[in-house]
Amino acid sequence: MNAQENQISFKSLFADFVAITKARLAISVVFSSVAGYLLGFSEFYPFSWATLVLLTIGGYCMVGASNVFNQIIEKDLDALMDRTKNRPVPSGKMSVKTAFILGAVLTIIGIAILYSINPKTAMFGAISIFLYTSIYTPLKTKTPLAVFVGAFPGAIPFMLGWVAATGEFGVEAGTLFLVQFFWQFPHFWAIGWFLYDDYKKAGFFMLPTGRKDKKTALQTILYTVWLIIASLLPVTGFTGELKLSVVSAVVVFLLGLWMLVYAVKLYKKMDASAAKKLMLVSVSYISLLQVIYVIDKFIR
Repeated sequence: MNAQENQISFKSLFADFVAITKARLAISVVFSSVAGYLLGFSEFYPFSWATLVLLTIGGYCMVGASNVFNQIIEKDLDALMDRTKNRPVPSGKMSVKTAFILGAVLTIIGIAILYSINPKTAMFGAISIFLYTSIYTPLKTKTPLAVFVGAFPGAIPFMLGWVAATGEFGVEAGTLFLVQFFWQFPHFWAIGWFLYDDYKKAGFFMLPTGRKDKKTALQTILYTVWLIIASLLPVTGFTGELKLSVVSAVVVFLLGLWMLVYAVKLYKKMDASAAKKLMLVSVSYISLLQVIYVIDKFIR
């Protein structure tokens, strides 16, 4: 095999790795963990570049492993949907055996790396993989409650960074968990709305009522309100060392209103375009929120 063939082979393998671990999603999850770490370190829990690097690598491995196992379990269903049929396993680019080995290796490496930070970080990482692959994934074809179950592993990354920094799970980590927990609902219901027809091909139940109706849109608004309330908890002074200045709280509130406007637009328009816009705004919301929390800590 010549150098050019080697290069093509490597590019192909790398592309498959990126696809099966859902690199873009994994990086966004790692971003949440890093934000949680930056919020958690203090004079009592000094900042460590080594810990941050380990959290980043270990976090990616855990998310990647979850996505690999998810795609193995759903390979036949993925083949039915336009947006997933070209993934490595359903398309035949990667065998189930190879994918399983990759998922197992990522799990072992991820847990080992997170354990080297502290046992609680590894424990929450392992819980995340278990909930995502063993409960959330099978439930997606059974009940709309799958989104509720999936919100638990989905909410772990933000607080995982705090646990990595402090070795403790208290009111601070719990608050970070709560914020990302409530965020999951409007985000994934928006996705479930504009991808409704594609999900229907595989028999996935992603909307709370199972339909694109007013009740689903109303629940999206209600959970957005809960998200705004949870996001403002640090300004109350009741969340331990996790604090937020009044100025930053106002910015967070305005950010929440921005997302709420798009949730209301979905209720009024009831179409895929409004749902997609809400999804994009929700991604911006959680990223900007985490940035605001971190900046506030350093300038307060």
